[in-house]
Amino acid sequence: MNHNHRHVERLIFIEASANADMTPEQSSCLLRPLKGAVILNGADIHRQSTAEVARELAMLPQMPDAPEGISVKHLVSLGRSPYQNGLQQWSPEDERMVNLALVQTGTQQLAERPVDALSGGQRQRVWIAMTLAQDNEVVLLDEPTTFLDLAHQIEVLDLLRELNRQHGKTIIMVLHDLNLACRYADHMVAVHDRTAFAQGAPAEILDEALVNTVFNLDCRIIPDPFFHTPLCIPFGREKPPEDAPSTC
Repeated sequence: MNHNHRHVERLIFIEASANADMTPEQSSCLLRPLKGAVILNGADIHRQSTAEVARELAMLPQMPDAPEGISVKHLVSLGRSPYQNGLQQWSPEDERMVNLALVQTGTQQLAERPVDALSGGQRQRVWIAMTLAQDNEVVLLDEPTTFLDLAHQIEVLDLLRELNRQHGKTIIMVLHDLNLACRYADHMVAVHDRTAFAQGAPAEILDEALVNTVFNLDCRIIPDPFFHTPLCIPFGREKPPEDAPSTC
């Protein structure tokens, strides 16, 4: 799979969750490919140190664990780890980037609170703040809305869109909710059998045949009346009436 990530883009991978085919590590090619090489800034990514890669790519896994009792600001400060070594200790620039990440995610008022005392949506915003503290252009997220209620899902996705539009971050993530993926993606990749089955703008690639193949699901695709993006209406055993609206 080849991906040339255009700058300032929201790229979303969709897949059937039972397959667990694609993770951000694979989308960013952090896993060693079976063939060829992955080039980052002109060099093979697998010949670069972890710190070198971390200064270019920020990655947030699906269910990150925070040390018990750690404060929000302490956790966010861990995002500066790629810049620390025996010669380079904590600097005013590190402090500035941590405070900026807290402001960008609206978590500055939570800075002294323990992470394990926060709501699910607040915790996810804090984890995103940690990735922002790394100060790189590309942020990778594995199912960032998992285990969040609908209101917090929208809150997190709105935050990621704001980081993309207002702060120039390229956002790459895996989502299983087709309708949210269509609403928030500039570019979408449908993964099936560990390959890119289709890719392009949501309106260009999402149709009933794709959903049937990738998700093994019958559906109707109609225009979202508010956002004008594809809207997937899934069918189970009950099929739609014959006079149902036509597809878009």
